[in-house]
Amino acid sequence: MTDDILTQPHVRPDRKALGGRLLRIALALLAGVATALVHPPFGLLPGLVGYPLLMLLAERSETVKGGFWVGWLAGFAYFFIGCWWVAEAFFVNPDQAWMAPFAASLLPAGLGLFWGVATALYRRFTPTGVRRILLFAALFCLMEWVRGHVLTGFPWNPAGAGWAAGSAASQFAAVAGVYGLSLYTVVAASAFGPLAGPGPRKARIGAAVAGGLALLALVVGGTVRLDRAKVTYTDTVVRIVQADVDQQSKWTPEAYFGIVDRYVNLTARPGAVVPDVILWPEGALPNTFNRVFAPGAEEGMAIARALQPGQTLLAGLSRGQDDASAPEGARYFNSLIALHSEGAQGLRIAAVYDKHRLVPFGEYLPAGQLMSVLGIRSLVHVPSDFSAGPRPAPIDLPGAPRVQPLICYESLYPGFTPGGVGRPEWIANVSNDAWFGKTSGPLQHLNLAAYRAIETGLPLARATPTGVSAMIDPWGRVVGDKRIDAGESGVIDARLPRPAAVTLYGRFGDALFWLGLVLAVAAATALPGWRFRLNT
Repeated sequence: MTDDILTQPHVRPDRKALGGRLLRIALALLAGVATALVHPPFGLLPGLVGYPLLMLLAERSETVKGGFWVGWLAGFAYFFIGCWWVAEAFFVNPDQAWMAPFAASLLPAGLGLFWGVATALYRRFTPTGVRRILLFAALFCLMEWVRGHVLTGFPWNPAGAGWAAGSAASQFAAVAGVYGLSLYTVVAASAFGPLAGPGPRKARIGAAVAGGLALLALVVGGTVRLDRAKVTYTDTVVRIVQADVDQQSKWTPEAYFGIVDRYVNLTARPGAVVPDVILWPEGALPNTFNRVFAPGAEEGMAIARALQPGQTLLAGLSRGQDDASAPEGARYFNSLIALHSEGAQGLRIAAVYDKHRLVPFGEYLPAGQLMSVLGIRSLVHVPSDFSAGPRPAPIDLPGAPRVQPLICYESLYPGFTPGGVGRPEWIANVSNDAWFGKTSGPLQHLNLAAYRAIETGLPLARATPTGVSAMIDPWGRVVGDKRIDAGESGVIDARLPRPAAVTLYGRFGDALFWLGLVLAVAAATALPGWRFRLNT
């Protein structure tokens, strides 16, 4: 009896099926790892092969459920590599360190769902022929757009941002934005997928050739645009201040006045030119604006003395506002405050921008009461969560060009800066990347922020406490050597580049991306001679 069981024919196929399942899992994870390594600081462009690999795995899955899981596995690997640095923020406060493993695993697990839905839909409606690559790319990039918008969104490392900002390929973002660039990139890369699949050889080779030519055209077109780019400069000098303040020691009482001194000394440091605008990073000082500039406050008076008459300080500080309806009797905002020096008359508040798009769990808690019961609270160092300000809008500065403030996380979002009526002349992006130490996070954040310059044709000044701070031109390139890396202290004094002409993306936003999606789906499904396999 035992011998009969061991020799039954079903045993060997089961082992083979298990081996095949494990291979699919490994290949799905490999697809996610490969595509993640395209992004900074790695820049491994051969990793684009992960997109056609994911397409092939999805269409060869036995069921729609299987298609979902290969996408989820690939997404988990992609976002784990791209977002593992979020765990670093929870080590700043030892009482919250227990949350770090959950942040590092649950975030990619949740974001991977978007990839899973995309590949499940693709498996459900896989068309025949090589033009199935268009449907795959359209569904994938549609879910990437959804990821960037649902529940306020988390548009970290969309596919198009794998091209280094300022490179030739990145310039297509001026036409269709980073989502349009994502669609173009995934279509071109996925065109190599049919080489490993069935079908007429000529058609499969033709698709790969078309994909290669599309990538070549992307680079050539961007090169032409960069060759024609002429950077000219305004008379406005912006000083970007980086004081090299790490997050872990920042909130100790004994460090407070030392931090104030760093910012004051860097603000007042003599230079070859006198700055018109001084830019401090997000949360520059470990105190609220209300206390820093309270009557008689020593630090407020020191800051006022550091500014020359006519200068404007853009200071990233939290601020409180009395509100009897709030739990603590006040609401708190993460703000960028423009302080104009009027000499002996002191400082005048010229403008205030309150951050609109807040970081979940970092600046506010979704389902706050429930989270509090579970012992979870946001990472802010004010009595309650931050409140959101109105949608981002430019602010006017005395004696300086109109500016669009974007605080930290907001620089991930295309479309926050107007490209037509009311267009500002530059973007001020302040961020507190000290939360993430010397990880890949700050480098990726710089790359993503620079895409806002390409999309809008506006220069971008970026200030962080510990790096990376830089002046970015309207084509997404760091201006000269105007960059301060992690762990460095100093200032960047740079003449503000003039804006480039209004870009197509600035005029039409994501309209060209949506047009591309519609055309891709139409070409894959609606043209004569193409059939769907209605998979179940």
